[in-house]
Amino acid sequence: MKSVKLLFAVAAAALAATAAFAATPVKEVESAKGKVLAGKDGMTLYTFKKDAKGVSNCNDDCAKNWPPLMAAGGAKADGAYSIIDRKDGTKQWAKDGLPLYYFVKDKKMGDITGDGVGGNWSLAKP
Repeated sequence: MKSVKLLFAVAAAALAATAAFAATPVKEVESAKGKVLAGKDGMTLYTFKKDAKGVSNCNDDCAKNWPPLMAAGGAKADGAYSIIDRKDGTKQWAKDGLPLYYFVKDKKMGDITGDGVGGNWSLAKP
């Protein structure tokens, strides 16, 4: 009987862990320009005007300043959120097909210092 209970407990924990990986790691936070999308850590997310739907064109040096919102191996697309393949083979979250990125100069939740940089970066909106 104990082994059956233990088996159920292990199965439930594995299912919970899988659900956590499957959840879209995006939430809404308040900024000086209203609600914006943020990663689970609360940092603002951006879109890049040089990207195409489903394609990231921010790689190498660009991705050092604009780190992609990476998707874990077990992540599952949900609603407006999809997962795209980056050119290096990793996975990245996208909203409405547009890849999502952080900006290295944002330091705290609600920072939006990347908005409008170079005329190519925009706040990701809900």
